[in-house]
Amino acid sequence: MRRRDFTNLLGTAMVAWPISAHAQRSERPRRTGVLIPFPNSDEPQVKARLSAFKQRLHELGWVEGRNIQFDYRFTSQDADALHKGAQELIALGPDVIVAWSNPAVAIIRKTTQTIPIVFVGVSDPVGSGFVTNIAHPGGNITGFQNFETAIGGKWVDVLKEIMPGLRRIGFIYSPDISATVELLHSAEAGATSLGIAMTPVGVHMAVDIEHALTALAKEPNSGLVVAPFPLVLTNQDRIISLASNLHLPAIYPFRYFATNGGLASYGFNTVELHREAASYVDRILKGEKPGNLPVQAPTKYELVINLKAAKALGLTISREMQLGADDLIE
Repeated sequence: MRRRDFTNLLGTAMVAWPISAHAQRSERPRRTGVLIPFPNSDEPQVKARLSAFKQRLHELGWVEGRNIQFDYRFTSQDADALHKGAQELIALGPDVIVAWSNPAVAIIRKTTQTIPIVFVGVSDPVGSGFVTNIAHPGGNITGFQNFETAIGGKWVDVLKEIMPGLRRIGFIYSPDISATVELLHSAEAGATSLGIAMTPVGVHMAVDIEHALTALAKEPNSGLVVAPFPLVLTNQDRIISLASNLHLPAIYPFRYFATNGGLASYGFNTVELHREAASYVDRILKGEKPGNLPVQAPTKYELVINLKAAKALGLTISREMQLGADDLIE
């Protein structure tokens, strides 16, 4: 090879080398942290939500192990455990963090004001202090909310329609989560308008639920409304069983409560919400700012009635209500 040709070849290689090296560096897997206020991934709903989330990202071109990496921290809803999980995720230097439910978001938001955060399944994000504006969240946080506050009154209406003789309602909520307190206030307003007495059932531990439901069941013509928060989700089987054994007609926030033996549910598709959240992670990883992405809310709610559970409780669901339900479980 002539000297001039060799020199030209070497010069071309030296120019190409930094471009190639830069391309390799830019193709590093983007890191996505996920803070989940459940003890582990064994809960069926946790598995379903994570699967939908990852599947949607895969459809958008993100392949685990190639251009995206997931770091999970499973905790209880205990503040110390959540704080530890949040700190561990931040130490890993993620490009974005996904946080499930109000307790997790409250912790992660206080822990970082720079890393983009996408929340999922949060109630009343403005009232909870997570964002100042639904349309323009600002800052480093946005996401997908679950129930609007007015749904508390709707649960009361549906339970009254299922059980016309309803005279008292126990409302299970978390005093530590402001969004569930607002749902309680909405339910109280709805109950007052219907002449129904309301008994708030604030719970901190699973044992609180059993004690409260046992006391409620001693009052004739009583029913139960269950607000959404991590403690009731991880204890759904116990709550469904207690309500059945104590003959307490109950309405739940998510479909899987009804499919697992609960009387009825009125809510949205939680799995689909997590699938939609993946679209925001995709957009943020591609350069969009979370503060410019509006907070999204569910657009469709569904009523599911378990006719077998109704029969066991001695309730007859009207033909009109059956026709209006989105699904009947027999």
